[in-house]
Amino acid sequence: MGRKDIFKEMKEVLTQRRMALRQALAGDDSMLRQMNQNSGGDVVDFANDSANDELSSQLAEVASRELINIEVALKLMNNGKYGACQSCGCSILLARLQALPYATNCIDCQRESEQNGTSIGHNADWGRILDTPGDDVRMSDMDFNIS
Repeated sequence: MGRKDIFKEMKEVLTQRRMALRQALAGDDSMLRQMNQNSGGDVVDFANDSANDELSSQLAEVASRELINIEVALKLMNNGKYGACQSCGCSILLARLQALPYATNCIDCQRESEQNGTSIGHNADWGRILDTPGDDVRMSDMDFNIS
């Protein structure tokens, strides 16, 4: 199986994962709103609700970061730049892409970034994650702050 065929499979995987994350995040948001409206009870209930809210918030943050990374990878695919390290330009090993389909850096560049304490991440307008209708929406450069 060639690199292009693998990329086609990865696009399908990333698209499905994006849809699942969007649904999960939309569900988490509505569930949190419902929990806040139904608040009541004693101090133990309030503490339990607060702990659950914090855990849900942290899980939503992780899912949101993954969703941003998936959106960036899909944009790179659409631009024909998927599979190339965004730092050094070398090809990212297929084994890395199969393990982490939204990887945008080769192992060496990612390792160097982590050792130096610099973040090779993608900052985006988090409020727009769930606002995009449909599954195949074209994103503009303003949606991502890519260094």
